[in-house]
This record gives sequence, C-alpha cells and structure tokens, in this order.
Amino acid sequence: MLKKVLIANRGEIAVRIIRACHELGLDTVAVYSDVDRTALHVRRATEAYPIGPAPASESYLRADKLIDVARRSGADGIHPGYGFLSERAEFAEAVADAGLTFIGPPPAAIRAMGDKVRSRQAMIAAGVPVVPGTEVGLTDDEAIRVAPDVGFPLLVKASAGGGGKGMRRVDGPAALPATLEAARREAQKAFGDDTVYLERLVEGARHIEIQVMADQHGNVLHLGERECSLQRRHQKVVEECPSPAMTPELRERMGAAAVAAARAVGYHSVGTVEFLVDRDGRFYFLEMNTRLQVEHPITEIVTGVDLVKQMLRIAANRPLRLRQEDIEWNGHAIECRINAEDPYNHFLPSTGLITHVIEPTGPGVRVDSAIYEGAEIGLFYDPLLAKLIVGGPTRADAILRMRRALEEYRIMGVKTTLPLHQKIMDTTQFIAGTYDTGYLEDTFRIQHEIRTDLDGVAAIAAALLAHQLRGEVINRLAPAGGPSEWKQLGRRLGLRLP
Repeated sequence: MLKKVLIANRGEIAVRIIRACHELGLDTVAVYSDVDRTALHVRRATEAYPIGPAPASESYLRADKLIDVARRSGADGIHPGYGFLSERAEFAEAVADAGLTFIGPPPAAIRAMGDKVRSRQAMIAAGVPVVPGTEVGLTDDEAIRVAPDVGFPLLVKASAGGGGKGMRRVDGPAALPATLEAARREAQKAFGDDTVYLERLVEGARHIEIQVMADQHGNVLHLGERECSLQRRHQKVVEECPSPAMTPELRERMGAAAVAAARAVGYHSVGTVEFLVDRDGRFYFLEMNTRLQVEHPITEIVTGVDLVKQMLRIAANRPLRLRQEDIEWNGHAIECRINAEDPYNHFLPSTGLITHVIEPTGPGVRVDSAIYEGAEIGLFYDPLLAKLIVGGPTRADAILRMRRALEEYRIMGVKTTLPLHQKIMDTTQFIAGTYDTGYLEDTFRIQHEIRTDLDGVAAIAAALLAHQLRGEVINRLAPAGGPSEWKQLGRRLGLRLP
C-alpha cells in the first residue's frame, strides 16, 4: 500500500500527479530547485524539500538527492512524471534498491524499450510490424554500403535517441557520410552514445500512438489512439483523440499490436506505443514511451479513465478493474501545448515574469498548468507552460470549443505559442483532418495568410461543418468574389449556413 508519494518532477505534470494522489488520500512530497522555491507544485504538495541549484543536472536529475528526500520524508513511492529520470532504468533500480516503490514500469522493460535497436529486435520477434531499416549499430562504411537496400529517402537515427536528437534525413547517397558524422556527434553529446542505425523514411505518414495499461498480474489492455502528427522539429504541438484517420478495424489491429509489444517486454504500468501509419493504412512500430505521456489528458477525456490514478494502483500491485471490452470511446478531445516561445520569431524561447493570466473556463475545457501571476520563466527547463485541453461530442464541436478557449486564454509577460494554435485551428488541413507529420514544417506558415484552396469535396464538407455556427464561414473560406457554389454545396450537405 502506498501512503506518501514523492514526485520527482516539476511544473504542470507535478501538479497533475499531486492532485491525483490527494484524491486517493495519499500524502505528497514535492522537490524543488533554487529557482522553483515558489513554484505551484511546491505549494500544492503536502510537504516540499529543496534539492539544489537550478540546472537539472544538479537537482532534478540527481537520483541520490531524490532518494534521500524520499527517505527523510517517509515517502514510500516515487512517481517520475515525464522527462528527467522517467525513462532511466538505473533510477528505477535505485528506487527499488532503496526499498521504495517506483511508480512506473519495471527496469527491464524501460531498458528494453529505451534502446531503439533492441526494441526493434524485440518487436520483430513479437510479430509487430517495424519500419524497414538496419539492425544494431553499423560502422559508417557498413551503413553507406547497405543504405541503397533500405531505400532513399531515409533517416539516420540515434539508437539511444529521443525528441528528434540524433535524427537526420538523407535524400541520397552523396549526403550520407556527412549526415552520419553529424548524427553521431549530436547523439554522443545528447545521450553519451553515438550508436546510430538507418530507417526508411515513410513520407506522408501520420504519427499515431496507442495508450496501453498493464498490471502486475498479466492483464494488458489498450485505450485507443492519439493523433500526434502535428509536429515541429519532431516535437508534438497539437494532439487529438481519436484520430480523424482511424477506423474501428485499424484501431483493433493497432491496439492488438500495442498489447503484444507491452507483453513482449514484460510491461506493467501505463505506457504508449508509437506507430507511423502510411497513406495506405499500413502501420509500423516506431518506439515505446515507458512513462506517462504529455498528451495523456485527451485519452482520459474520451475514455473516462484517470491514467495517473491507474499508475498508482498498479504500482500498489492492484489488479486492473477494467477489461478490454469495458473501454469505450466517447466524443472527441484536442490538446494544445502552450510553450514560452515566439512563433513569429523562429520559435525562440521567451523568458521573463508572467504579469497576467486568464485561463479559459466553461463546458468541456481543462487547463493543466503550473503558471501564475508573478511566476518567473527562465531557460533552465522545458518551455511548456500549460496544456489546453477541450472535449466535445464530435470533432467539429471540439474544434469550435478549442477556438473559443484559445480566444479566452491570456498570458502576459512572455511570448507564447497561443497565436500558433489559433492559426492551426483555422486551417483547412486541420479542420478536414488531412494533415500528416510534415504539414507544420512543409506547408503551414504562421507568417502567411491561411491557404484557401480545398482538397476535394470531403475537405470542403469538413470545413463547412466545423464553421457552420460562425457567420463568416463563406467569407473566410471563399476567395475574393468567390463562387456561390460554396453556399449551394453547404446546403446540399444539409448544413445551416448564413
């Protein structure tokens, strides 16, 4: 039984975990660096302890300090959140060696899925489809020799990578030697490991992840998918649940593959299996995140399952109360990540004092945040300020609700990505659900006017449906002096238009 949980993290995720613990009657212990002394997670926890200077390497990444605080405070469990030490098998082992409960998967599963080459091998053995590529780290000469068999364009990927680091695109043989050198250099700097491999680039793909949940008694199930294709520099920007590209048959097949992946490594806890889905509906294993995901709230809204509470119950060795047939998907949810970055100036980080905050409220709106008036935003940590999450009975309702919530949201004192999300919600590609992983970087430009060309009747119908309650629908979507067929089409589709 857990009674007191130390949260080895900061920011919105620490606040999120603290709330779940308190609802379950568990005491909480916060930790903080020198610059986080007045942070919201410190105020919300039952008790809080300092762990060192601002740099994460001297505070939040110090396993010894975290375990020492857990012992001194009487905590019997440690929840790592996401980032920092959440996917470090050595940390999970150290927690267990200290006689504490690690609220996450077993170290062996973290280690198996933390190495991209090992995880590929495990998935192949489990019958899970993987993207065509090479196996364990090759020398540069070997990689150059087998690259034509993999096929161009391809990706050079760091074996220990994540977050897009150590990942480079190669369009032809001539660029491969220099790209291998650059990827190895970046991987060594980021992860202390310059092992790389080659993987075919699946162009026009969607990035869809499957949420899995497994207890320590052999029960494994999935909670459906999240659409994560709106990315910039391999970092997710907007997520949806369910995916606009999903069918019941594809969900069943991908869910079964994700469950097989979790079983293959003896997984228990909450985790996410990520896939690429090509234009023909073929899917390929990408990686497994052995932790809670940033975008977990949209799954919670659609399924009604509190994933953080499930993590706590699983860690306490309780069997899952749910079975696969109990999981239902109701409505639609969207999450926008609000970062302290300037979208009009190459997304440069923005720092300073938050002087004013007005969070959106109303039906179907959730804000996971740790910011407040007077909070200091620096450069030491991730730029994520808040997650704006909305839910509605349909995708069109969720889009309209997100647009309204974004208009209400006010964060003053630093630049944020709120304008970026407002633009995205207005684009034809997002409204129609026809975007892929390359859309934000290859097509979308926040500095330019939103494109008004539409891709077929289906896109037109989706755009009109999402905008039917707004009087300017025709003016926004039709070019100057546009044809009256727009309105006629909407009427044929049964939409109420102005």
